[in-house]
Amino acid sequence: MAGIAAMVLTGILGTAMGLNNTGTFMSSCVAFVAVSLWADSRITRRRTEAARATVRETAQEADREPAAETAGESTGRGELGGTGQRSGADFSRDADRPKPDGLGG
Repeated sequence: MAGIAAMVLTGILGTAMGLNNTGTFMSSCVAFVAVSLWADSRITRRRTEAARATVRETAQEADREPAAETAGESTGRGELGGTGQRSGADFSRDADRPKPDGLGG
């Protein structure tokens, strides 16, 4: 909406300054693009700041939660059984990742 308003204002000013139709149209298009990009960057910045605040709040809440192992309960993560394998562990972090050189093997 702001881009269209800038385009109209620039068109009026261009006509008042005596520019021909091509010059007025080109300057209006430049104003539209400039204002649209500016508005988009402001919206993106606001969303990014809101997302960062949400992550900070979530991290603070996670720090406040008591650990499950304080009451003598064990989650089984990181424990080694007699065969060298983890017993009852969460293997979701062990997914195969491609090598940095892109060969994957």
